[in-house]
Amino acid sequence: MKTELYIDGAFVAPANGETLPAIDPATEQVFAEVAAGGGIDIDCAVRAARRAFDAGVWSEQPASERAVALRRIASGIRDNLDQLAALETRDNGKPLPEAQWDIEDAAFCFDYYADLAEADAAQPVRTIDVGDIRFDSHVLREPVGVVAAITPWNFPMLIAVWKLAPALAAGCCVVLKPSELCSMTCHALAGIIDKAGLPAGVFNLVTGVGTDAGASLSEHPLVDKVAFTGSVATGRRVMQAASAGIRTVSLELGGKSPFLIFDDCDIDKAVEWILFGIFWNKGEVCSATSRVLVQRGIYERLIARLTEVTEAIKIGPGDQPDVKLGPIVAKSQYDKILGFLERARDSGARLVTGGGRAEGFEMGYYIAPTIYADVPLEAEIWREEIFGPVVCVNPFDTEEEAVRLANDSPYGLAAAVMSDDLERCDRVATKLRAGIIWINCSQPTFTQAPWGGYKSSGIGRELGREGFDAFLETKQVTRFDHKETWGWYLEPELGQ
Repeated sequence: MKTELYIDGAFVAPANGETLPAIDPATEQVFAEVAAGGGIDIDCAVRAARRAFDAGVWSEQPASERAVALRRIASGIRDNLDQLAALETRDNGKPLPEAQWDIEDAAFCFDYYADLAEADAAQPVRTIDVGDIRFDSHVLREPVGVVAAITPWNFPMLIAVWKLAPALAAGCCVVLKPSELCSMTCHALAGIIDKAGLPAGVFNLVTGVGTDAGASLSEHPLVDKVAFTGSVATGRRVMQAASAGIRTVSLELGGKSPFLIFDDCDIDKAVEWILFGIFWNKGEVCSATSRVLVQRGIYERLIARLTEVTEAIKIGPGDQPDVKLGPIVAKSQYDKILGFLERARDSGARLVTGGGRAEGFEMGYYIAPTIYADVPLEAEIWREEIFGPVVCVNPFDTEEEAVRLANDSPYGLAAAVMSDDLERCDRVATKLRAGIIWINCSQPTFTQAPWGGYKSSGIGRELGREGFDAFLETKQVTRFDHKETWGWYLEPELGQ
């Protein structure tokens, strides 16, 4: 299999003719060659999007017509769900049921924003009472323009759709640059969008490495907005590049999310949500609740039960039945996680289980699900995002201590709290400094609800109404009564 770029309504080879290998992380074997676009291709794609937007071929279509096209994309995704999920599993390594869940969510996301575009268009223009009857003032909302969408490898298709669906619904034109580590389902999505019949230039796909294609896209002067999901370090570079043109930026970055477990909750329920919060998608989740704080009364019992269930997790290729933990996405990330684990040995933390390569695999990027307990608060594994199946557990005594420890982080994407005392859950939720708070659960994500973080975890929000508004500009239009004379420089009688 060999992919192409999608620019101005056609599949084309990259200008440099180069490719990147798509590697199955379960076998370490190359299964496809991905087009490696660069700065020339980015320029072509952005200029195509600019022409399409300025000509109004999409933005000036009635929202009802845009919605029809978005629903055709949703139907195309559903018609190819099994193939897309299998491709996602092969490219990323995640278990097939997780990939199927992601692809289903992607289809729903297009339907949701189709509905929202229609509902938004049906709302009357918002008028403003400015306190002077000589003036009529109202607010219009218009698409932001050309959007650069730069997306990660952990949810390759889904997070791309989180940006694409609302941007297209709002009337924007988009250039998508997915991660070079996982581009295959975004390429397949381009084929579905092509069949949906969007005008040329409205959607463009350029695959390639971040330092070339990604950097060129975030710096391009004809881009109006950059929407990025990825690491904090790369997010800083994207923001710096966009600042040269004072472009709008939304950043969904990393996290080191806490999970507060109080001693009045059921231990098995807590263990289930701890596991889902860190081992789902192999821990390759920006919101993973990787810092678990457990009230001392159940601390050792919970660790014992957590260890028992963790060691029973089936590890293997994502396409095998009952696998709950697949291989890490790529060797670079695999080596990065092993580096964290190597340094953790001298941190003073207690290794409970795991701590290295999963046993029984001759090939593939497999990390054993890992638990550390009694972790020093200054330890790297407690403070830094690992982005793998590694959880750290520490005790606390009081609610106040738990909140203080939870908020002691430069990140603020998500947090979770578990207790049978719902008043306490609500009280703690208001004190946690994070953009997403889960009560008696961890990680459920809904297209209808806003997503984004505080502090170093990002700027802006995706999903929900907020995710649609992020691709709209607000315009004030104020009209003066033409029958009146202003009379500031000219007296009324002189102006007649």
